[in-house]
Amino acid sequence: MYEYILFDLDGTLTDSAEGIVNSVIYALKKKGIEEHDRAKLNAFVGPPLMDSFMKYYGMTKEEAREMVPLYREYFEPKGWAENRVYEGIPEALAKLRAQGKHLLVATSKPEAFARRILEHFDLAQYFELIRGASMDERINRKEQVIACVIGEIGEEHVKEMVMVGDREHDVIGAELNGLPCVGVLYGYGSREELEAAGAVAICPTVEKLPDYL
Repeated sequence: MYEYILFDLDGTLTDSAEGIVNSVIYALKKKGIEEHDRAKLNAFVGPPLMDSFMKYYGMTKEEAREMVPLYREYFEPKGWAENRVYEGIPEALAKLRAQGKHLLVATSKPEAFARRILEHFDLAQYFELIRGASMDERINRKEQVIACVIGEIGEEHVKEMVMVGDREHDVIGAELNGLPCVGVLYGYGSREELEAAGAVAICPTVEKLPDYL
């Protein structure tokens, strides 16, 4: 069905909640905010970091920007490794590659961290291109990252591309670039969230992923 498959990272390839939540708690504490509801912070998995600080803690854009280096104080040395690959992902990626698909990563996570994580978990071997946010937050939205991928692969291949992700910002970012998005339910978004955003299909499990692509 599709020849070029763009994958989200957090909540789609790996379950990164532990490291992200720990990093958010660390950053909040540095600002004098005590947060004990870890489940609430699962909402930080996937979306751009600054957006989440503004949405869930009522911060201004400047206040949210100040949280980013605090977050990275924990994430850079430790949080990135508090992560695990979803069971079945390597097999699904290998199957798609064997079918001749071109696999790419488009994540809102800083590209340097994305590469480190994918290499650490031996997933980088499956991908022809890995693109993420810039460390200076100049590029941090999913639609910006997807646009970078399209720019490198070529506009002529847009009709052969699909995004795969677990949150509404994956669907919206894809749509803004003229791409369909297949939502996955094993991550952190709900069926309702993905359908409301306009996902063209909803995949329930990792094992069934190749069948949707």
